[in-house]
Amino acid sequence: MFASRRTGLCLIALAGFLILGQALLGQALLGQALAQEGKTILRVRLPQQKGRVLIDGKDSGGKGQTRDIVAPPLAKGNDHYVVTAVWKTNNYTTFYRKQKVTPQAGRVVVVDLSMPDPKSPDDIEIRYVPTPQDVVERMCKLAKLTKDDVVFDLGCGDGRIVITAVADFGAKKGVGVDLDPERIMESKASAKAKGVTDRVAFRVEDVLKLKDLSSASVVMLYMGDDVNLRLRPILQKTLKKGARIVSHRFEMGDWKPDQTETFVGKDGDEYTLLLWTIK
Repeated sequence: MFASRRTGLCLIALAGFLILGQALLGQALLGQALAQEGKTILRVRLPQQKGRVLIDGKDSGGKGQTRDIVAPPLAKGNDHYVVTAVWKTNNYTTFYRKQKVTPQAGRVVVVDLSMPDPKSPDDIEIRYVPTPQDVVERMCKLAKLTKDDVVFDLGCGDGRIVITAVADFGAKKGVGVDLDPERIMESKASAKAKGVTDRVAFRVEDVLKLKDLSSASVVMLYMGDDVNLRLRPILQKTLKKGARIVSHRFEMGDWKPDQTETFVGKDGDEYTLLLWTIK
């Protein structure tokens, strides 16, 4: 009875592989057929099954992790396409990975966007979601802020974390970094209203292009697991011994936090904060 069931499962699995193989073969044959007609076929490989492919900014449609796309006519004055893979890892974070591709009539051109390219870093768009004020205060308490601390908030939004750190918890200085100029203007206005402009600074900058965080004794984060993983080498390499990292919700891969705190906020939602200390 057991052997029969196992054989049945194996046959089902084999059938599934055959169907997948036929689909991939069919896609490859279609691409080759179109290429024989003198068209350029872009065989785009994506980081994941779901996502979009943009050719010179226009959505090409299609499904699957590998897609054969008939290249459109080149834009006037261009000798290449810009092929972009767009995908999300959560409700907050959208990734854009680009590659320039030269058309080759009658050929299938492989555009491999499945892995990051250090020479052409991904662009990342993070949807702004403000951290509730009571959660901000819990983050400051978890970091055990002192009058000697310099607090960096990477992806600072409206600046509430660093403003709270210096105004209400006595931190020496706060620095907010965000890619959105509108958020930085909002942060500066909030700092002025709170009377702490002499102790905070806000910069329009891509946090993933930061090279050195050695001036920070505390780093606050609320951006996503993927972004945390990309920041992790800089944090581990440049932060001084004793520096603390507090992340709202998101983790650091296999770098386990020294402390995790879960609580119910004033809005009734459950929140998780994670703390790492540089040893």
